[in-house]
Amino acid sequence: MTGDTTPGTPVRRPRMTPDRELELLNAALEVLREAGYEALTMDLVATRGRCSKATLYRQWGSKEHMVAAAMHAARPVDLAEIDTGSLRGDLLALGREAAAHAEKNTELFAAMAHAILGNEELATVVRTTLLEPESRNLARFVERAVERGELQEWPPGAEFLPQLMFGAVMSRQLFDATFADRDYVTRFIEHAILPTLLS
Repeated sequence: MTGDTTPGTPVRRPRMTPDRELELLNAALEVLREAGYEALTMDLVATRGRCSKATLYRQWGSKEHMVAAAMHAARPVDLAEIDTGSLRGDLLALGREAAAHAEKNTELFAAMAHAILGNEELATVVRTTLLEPESRNLARFVERAVERGELQEWPPGAEFLPQLMFGAVMSRQLFDATFADRDYVTRFIEHAILPTLLS
């Protein structure tokens, strides 16, 4: 008799492939956009992703961590991969990608906003797994500009760069009833963000 059939031997489950993980995270995002965070359940995501609820808990541990991972996967671009050789180029490259996904991501954050305000665990997970790492990557844009001599020193306005970039994309629908496009984000960077950093 082989070891695989010995009573009490744990069943070895294959690790989830990156493609399958992304498929399940996309399923979570679809449910989130359609139903909102409060109505999202592991059962709904399991049904949409054609898997068991246990698979979701085994992979992410909680609804909060699964949603944060899904939001991380939905980022338009990995900021760590952007390095154009200039601060302006880096910001515009980010802006182009953000504008291309503005509609979906605005809807996503709208679905999350109320839940984040009322759920401290969710807020902490989103902050530590998504916002803080992205803020550090944005800070590298400015650090490289200082290293290259584009900036003489770290500008005080750099503290607000994450909020400025987030606001450039996420607030337009509220003010103008349309989603941020490439032209809008470019103008925001040129006339609001860069003057703040270069002054």
